[in-house]
Amino acid sequence: MNAPLPAAVPGERFEFTDAACGQLSCYVAGQGPPLLLVHTINASGTAAEVRPLFEHFSATHTVYAPDLPGYGFSQRSDRPYTPRLMTDALHATVQQIQARGGAQPVDAVAASLSCEFLARAAVERAGDYGRLALVSPTGFSGRRARRGPGGSTYAIPLMLRLLRGPGWGQAVFRGLTRPGVIRYFLARTWGSPKIDEPLWAYDLLTTRQPGAEFAPLHFLAAYMFSADIHDVYDRVSQPVWMSHGVRGDFTDFRGAAFVRGRVNWRFSVFQTGALPYFELPSAFNAELAAFLSAR
Repeated sequence: MNAPLPAAVPGERFEFTDAACGQLSCYVAGQGPPLLLVHTINASGTAAEVRPLFEHFSATHTVYAPDLPGYGFSQRSDRPYTPRLMTDALHATVQQIQARGGAQPVDAVAASLSCEFLARAAVERAGDYGRLALVSPTGFSGRRARRGPGGSTYAIPLMLRLLRGPGWGQAVFRGLTRPGVIRYFLARTWGSPKIDEPLWAYDLLTTRQPGAEFAPLHFLAAYMFSADIHDVYDRVSQPVWMSHGVRGDFTDFRGAAFVRGRVNWRFSVFQTGALPYFELPSAFNAELAAFLSAR
């Protein structure tokens, strides 16, 4: 029997329904200007991945941390999981934020692949988004520009069909989410065996919930990776702070050369793995606070 999923972060959780995304879940806490915190995409992503930021910035901001479609308490139905779905979920969440706190631009932080969704959302509805902090964003590995047709992805339908084949989908997902495997991939993200134990424990629980395999299998088949992401990053008009670490699997950011000359982008490197706010919270939080307050 699956254990009930507890709250991912210490805040009020509310749910709402969007025509494009179905039922969505989001946590909120604190008072002050709105700050949206967007978790990564993997086999076990949830708002738990932004817990240190949620806890710290709730002292100065109204922080919002959604579970993206297919994860956490949001709808985990069997449907296509694409950048369009994830971007629409961010739009729907920002509409909820503005309904609660007023129609002002919302500052946002995203990690890893979710940076692509946040950038796309900020291009599509520029007036809704303020400052953008991108932590270890995807789309910058190697030197090849990713300028495919608008809205295109790297989806591999044959791989998804194989992963979804009779008996395969659940078996593959169960294999990927064994306790030791989750720990292994977290260690590769950290670039160190010293991982955040509460996050590991929550990852185990969230992958045991009904429908937990659908979004991760689309992730494995590259359905959520945008083939036009450099064109998207080029069109971001808001101030951007990009940061990343130097350890683990996510250290190739040679493609950042495509945006380094843009006056609205700034960059920081931390001596950490891919999620520096877990490892060096004081340094990361200070830089993020300075970025958010620079008007």
